[in-house]
Amino acid sequence: MSGTRTLVSPAALVRPRGKAVYWTVFATVVLLFTLAFLFPVYWMVTGATKSPDEVARTPPTLVPENWHLSAYTDAWDLMQLPQHLWNTVVQAAGAWICQLVFCTAAAYALSRLRPVFGKVILGSVLATLMVPAQALVVPKYLTVADLPLIHTSLLNDPLAIWLPAVANAFNLYLLKRFFDRIPRDVLEAAEIDGAGKLRILTSIVLPMSRPVLGVVSIFALVAVWQDFLWPLMVFSDTDKQPISVALVQLSQNIQLTVLIAAMVIASIPMVALFLVFQRHIIAGISAGSTKG
Repeated sequence: MSGTRTLVSPAALVRPRGKAVYWTVFATVVLLFTLAFLFPVYWMVTGATKSPDEVARTPPTLVPENWHLSAYTDAWDLMQLPQHLWNTVVQAAGAWICQLVFCTAAAYALSRLRPVFGKVILGSVLATLMVPAQALVVPKYLTVADLPLIHTSLLNDPLAIWLPAVANAFNLYLLKRFFDRIPRDVLEAAEIDGAGKLRILTSIVLPMSRPVLGVVSIFALVAVWQDFLWPLMVFSDTDKQPISVALVQLSQNIQLTVLIAAMVIASIPMVALFLVFQRHIIAGISAGSTKG
């Protein structure tokens, strides 16, 4: 008879002393991890409410002596955050939509339509993961600066962000692996009822794929939101730069507290996005257990 090995035996957990020790250790570990993750957030939020002298003080103060909320309003106005946040939203939303449409279509084709040389195509796509991202910056820039065949420039255009984002091998592979695990009986039943390939994709596959689509959405949006080097290269026009680039470009003559406040404001959309999609992230992590 085989049993599950644990750090604490079930017999020890039955005893009052063993149970007390277990829950004390468990609560301590959870508290330490919580503090490790939340303390940097607390330090950033409260740092913006301190005076410039208090921020630079050594040793630092854990709680602000006087709460100054003016740094947030100054950051909103002086650093033109509404405009740069809107630029980031446009770039991230466009990249997200393009990635969902094209990566989903490509993954469905490789998984269910089984094209000729499909394994070769998939292997070639996955091989791009072995290439460092920095090595692709110059070829990508030359491509968007003078688009082949039509010879037009995409610099200072959101398309320079959207189109390269489509070529995401990791998300394509993630979607394909999920589509491979969808029960074949469900798809065959739809084919017997007369549903075509496109109808199966839109009416059956996509509704069943909401967990993995949520995970892909998080990856796609966060990748664009936090990217710095590529937007810096393609957006020379300051009015079209995203928040990640604008915070650096406009921080030259800005007080430290105002810059910290701007960072707090810039991080709020990503935190809100995680809170909205957290259920889908957890479901997407366990999606691999679906049997086909």
